[in-house]
Amino acid sequence: MVNRLTTSSDSEVVQFLQKAARTPVAAKPSGRLIFALDATASRQPTWDRACQLQGDMFAATADIGGLAVQLVWYRGYGEFQVEPWLSQAADLQRRMTAVQCRGGLTQIGRVLEHATRETRLHRVNALVLVGDCLEEAVDPLCQQAGQLGLLGVPAFVFQEGNDLDATLGFREIARLTRGAYCTFDRGSARQLRELLTAVAIYATGGRPALEEFGRRHGGLARQLTRQL
Repeated sequence: MVNRLTTSSDSEVVQFLQKAARTPVAAKPSGRLIFALDATASRQPTWDRACQLQGDMFAATADIGGLAVQLVWYRGYGEFQVEPWLSQAADLQRRMTAVQCRGGLTQIGRVLEHATRETRLHRVNALVLVGDCLEEAVDPLCQQAGQLGLLGVPAFVFQEGNDLDATLGFREIARLTRGAYCTFDRGSARQLRELLTAVAIYATGGRPALEEFGRRHGGLARQLTRQL
């Protein structure tokens, strides 16, 4: 005698497995990028622009493996925030728009320390640091940058404005991590878009992807490629 209950159950299992096999599996992002922003008071206009532009980072990497971004920011009296890893532009934008810039000193040393600790846990492909000034001793920052460079994490440091101390320190951080340094104008959203998109492509597809992007688009992307 055939056990109808067993036969029916087996059939349902088979159907479930067939359906599961036809369901696309969401691929894990192949690139991991730490996106560090100065959220002190002078940075509010650029923070607002970055909120609008960050979606381009995800869109640019969709065809080459996708991107996971961890937002890190500092402001006020010792406030330092590390957000979760995110792979959706809308999620990152929600977190960014909830932040209001406040007066305070820079905390770039903590950014470098966090990036080093994070990549020891799980590979980080690149660090982006966007700021306009540097109020910390440069020598300790160079030591931290060198450690990050030994782990193979390039820092792409984008300076707004022309503060001399920031220029000297930011260039050294980029050099010691084998990354790149570039300036952008306070009024140019296009420049910031190009820079963020180029680094996202690097974090996902490596130098070959960035070189191809630079050949097609030129401009700031090619400047970054030449420095690496």
